[in-house]
Amino acid sequence: MRVLILNADYPRFLTWLYRRTPDLAGAPYSAQMAARNASLFGVADFYSRNFAAAGHTAADIHVNNAWMRTAWALEHGLPCKQPPEPGKEAQRQAIPGSLQRMVAPFKPFLRPLARKMGLSPRLDAPAEEILLAQIEEFKPDLILNQDVFYIDARLSRRIKSIGRPILIGQVGIVPSRGEDWSAYDLMISQLLKVVQSFRNAGVRAELLHLAFEPGILDILPPAPELNIDVSFVGVVSADHQQRVAQLEAVARKYDLKLYGSGLHTLPASSPLHRCYQGEAWGVGMYQALRSSRMTLNSHIDMAGREAGNARLFEATGAGTFLLTDFKDNLRTLFEEGREVAVWRSVDDCLALIDHYLRNEDERRAIAAAGQARTLSTHTFRQRIDDILRFAG
Repeated sequence: MRVLILNADYPRFLTWLYRRTPDLAGAPYSAQMAARNASLFGVADFYSRNFAAAGHTAADIHVNNAWMRTAWALEHGLPCKQPPEPGKEAQRQAIPGSLQRMVAPFKPFLRPLARKMGLSPRLDAPAEEILLAQIEEFKPDLILNQDVFYIDARLSRRIKSIGRPILIGQVGIVPSRGEDWSAYDLMISQLLKVVQSFRNAGVRAELLHLAFEPGILDILPPAPELNIDVSFVGVVSADHQQRVAQLEAVARKYDLKLYGSGLHTLPASSPLHRCYQGEAWGVGMYQALRSSRMTLNSHIDMAGREAGNARLFEATGAGTFLLTDFKDNLRTLFEEGREVAVWRSVDDCLALIDHYLRNEDERRAIAAAGQARTLSTHTFRQRIDDILRFAG
């Protein structure tokens, strides 16, 4: 089977990737893809490498990477406009943090309107034509689309018309009302409420959790010194109000090190500003986790009572002690108190931090058990086996 994975990257990550290697933007397509994969950011090539390990031909397309897209087009004799230098591309006007906090509860209702008004991320017409040419050249039997924003329902129908591949969408948020998902043979999500939303709309959907790629443990730099007591890696924003409240409480009592983005959305009075260590992408993120005696996790507010974000598997897979928020289904993923530690309130979180910083042997035992659970149960190879079973 020929399997194609479609994905999109954060613009800030792309700027970081291409600025750190000045000649990369003009390099051949294969060299750019190799650099993208070597960063280990997001899911990198974790799906495609495991489809290949299962005996399939697999490839990735990063649909919003203008420099990679241009290289592919030039190598295939297609007309294309040269993209701007990395970091100089047009940026959307930043929405003030106070306004982001105000509109956060209404995002599920505003999302369809934003798409109609052209405010959601999407490919322009030339970029769509290059993407369709890439798909036509690869001739996939199965497409896994991990970005239903750039690859929206309209574009998915054009993609489906190219050889009628099995089309699977992966999404972690409740779908916009009124969208036509009929091009998809299957939708998968780590959240049961998202799965149920698709089923209610008449679309076949299955639960599939995120995962960890064990192969990165062989290619990461040596494990750094444990010199961080408490860390958090991720986004802080108006969509993460529980997370912000938790982290601010931690920051007032402990030497929290915070890596990520979204600080501009917080009031200047937030103690998180003094904790900020900058952004950590891919390898840098894993090294920050491995430098930490413990790392914190708190799900996005819209997750509700369900666990399933990527940090659960990235932290435990890297061998880091994880203190995460309680969710109703967490016990189906990890054993509380043996493989991860679990907080139920801010005060509970603070008490657990104090306990586990004082009890190194117990902390190390939980970190080791959490890593063993992830390496045995939550790997990308197991997830692609599930995808193939669903598709069969």
